[in-house]
Amino acid sequence: MKLHEYEAKNIFKEYGIPIPEGFIISKEEISKIDDIGINKPVVVKAQVLVGGRGKAGGILFADNKEELKEKINELFSKEIKGEEVEKVLIEEKLPIKKEYYLGIVIDRTEKRPAIMFSTEGGVDIEEVAKRNPEKIVKYHIEPRKEFLPYSARWILKHAGIPSKEIPIVADVMYKLYKVFKEMDAVLAEINPLVITEDGKVYAADAVLNVDDDAYYRHDYSKFEEFGKKEKLEFAYVELDGDIGVIGNGAGLTLASMDIIKEFGGNPACFLDIGGGASAEIVKKALKKVLENPKVRGVFINILGGITRCDEVAKGIVEILKEHPNVKFAVRMMGTNEEEGRKILEENGIPYETSMEEAARKLMENLA
Repeated sequence: MKLHEYEAKNIFKEYGIPIPEGFIISKEEISKIDDIGINKPVVVKAQVLVGGRGKAGGILFADNKEELKEKINELFSKEIKGEEVEKVLIEEKLPIKKEYYLGIVIDRTEKRPAIMFSTEGGVDIEEVAKRNPEKIVKYHIEPRKEFLPYSARWILKHAGIPSKEIPIVADVMYKLYKVFKEMDAVLAEINPLVITEDGKVYAADAVLNVDDDAYYRHDYSKFEEFGKKEKLEFAYVELDGDIGVIGNGAGLTLASMDIIKEFGGNPACFLDIGGGASAEIVKKALKKVLENPKVRGVFINILGGITRCDEVAKGIVEILKEHPNVKFAVRMMGTNEEEGRKILEENGIPYETSMEEAARKLMENLA
């Protein structure tokens, strides 16, 4: 689950990480704008869960009250990368001298957390990795051992930051790892971590993503996205492509994603309907995929065991009544295969017994 910036900053503050002075205002509180007192320049930041928010116009600046009202209204009237702005964070504008990058992530290859630090802050870390990989210092942490302040100082020394900054930045790094560990996070990031003109350090931005499987250890109900989380009857992960991918079983679904890639497509999701899915669950799964406006086509790959092909076919037919223009490719084999194929044929829906052929035809139809 992704936390909004203001939520992440509140947690950082609890752990002693300095954050800029600020407050949150929702769209419902817009009438209170006239009551806002401002006597210094501020930053107005849309609270949306997308990357590249600044480049997309989600971060604005105001020097006085009139400008602030104008910027707040501007953000509330727009969408940032398809996400409507419901809240904005208003913070003091910091007198920035330097910007650093600090992030902690689960390195799944190494099966342990990795701290990443770079003197190139305020920009996408992926761009730094491509352009100047030597500017990123990466340090793996043994989860069964304590991460101590001297390790943080070692990282910063190797990053080449001035010695007088090392103690204050190391303190933030040490505390951020405590947040990461105690909140069961999969990502904790400060970009930029800024040094101001008067030599103070602040988390000017904050990202915190927590592990869905750790809900039972925490009270996440206070976070905004918790109440919005759907109780899905299938496994769903949204990706950045435009081809919906549905399978039954994680391995088959991953293989389906690979074959779509092989034929030049880019998966928009991983969706595993699991075993024994009914027509209703198939329908719900397809609805979920088609909620994504980027989806141009859907690849369905079913190898029926306890999952019945006729139930899958019924679900596909039902959703096509609501979305008649969607391009489908279906590969179906196994339990009640003949019945499933008959249902598809009667409704003019093509199917294949080869997933390679199904993927190839879908990409040809979308070309």
